[in-house]
Amino acid sequence: MKYAVDEIIDDIAVLENIETKEKININITKLPKNIHDGSIIIYEDNSYKIDKELELSREELIRRKLERVKNIEKD
Repeated sequence: MKYAVDEIIDDIAVLENIETKEKININITKLPKNIHDGSIIIYEDNSYKIDKELELSREELIRRKLERVKNIEKD
């Protein structure tokens, strides 16, 4: 399963399932050390791993969408 880190509050990370949009709370001690809001995490083989490639592609997609919105607002 793939999750996006929605937010981190104290020692709890709120993860959103990318496909179902379901949110779960998990203690950050069970996650990789260098996670942050927006990190993409894959759960497989009973552990969580960061998917940096997917994270970067999602950031680029969001950037392009924001640019389109800005251009529409200018017209």
